[in-house]
Amino acid sequence: MAYSKKLLICTLIILALAMFSGLFPVHGESEIYDTVVRLHVLANSDSEEDQALKLKVRDEIIKVVSPAVENCSSQDEAIASINAIMGDIQSRAEQVVKNEGYDYGVSVEMDREHYPTRTYDSCAFPEGEYVSLKVCIGDAEGKNWWCCLFPPLCLSAASAGDAESNEEAFISVGLSSDQYKIITETDNPKYKIRFKILETFGSLFGK
Repeated sequence: MAYSKKLLICTLIILALAMFSGLFPVHGESEIYDTVVRLHVLANSDSEEDQALKLKVRDEIIKVVSPAVENCSSQDEAIASINAIMGDIQSRAEQVVKNEGYDYGVSVEMDREHYPTRTYDSCAFPEGEYVSLKVCIGDAEGKNWWCCLFPPLCLSAASAGDAESNEEAFISVGLSSDQYKIITETDNPKYKIRFKILETFGSLFGK
């Protein structure tokens, strides 16, 4: 109990210092959590075959969803567009599994999930709770695949990223340049600290 109190006090002191030193995320950086839609695909197991199947399912889902969110300008629009094609997403994922010779079941749902810090080619997302399209293959006991479905960065995560187009994608859905720097300039001491503070808030308050 005493250790928990000391940890809480230290955390509050750090946050207070950060606020007064201009490092605290005061420009709405927490909107990062309310801007994106993540994709979370869980393989049946960690076997080489199941992991390969996971990637094929991922590719098919990206192929189905990308056109649906292409013209969306907000997270709410993206969620509505994805929900409208959930049946298609489910059937296409099941078809991939069947075509590969497996009889695994597939479940698809939109939910809020807690994600660890995740780095892609040109950006990193802080730990916290995100809206997520969760796809479970079979027993869903294998390694995960995470990426950003909206704005559509999954193709960048699966191949070579394009920093300029990624920035345009985030700016177009409401993030400011300063907010975008939080997730891309994590090697910059200033933004590295702000990223960590945001990450702490995401972890402590389930944001």
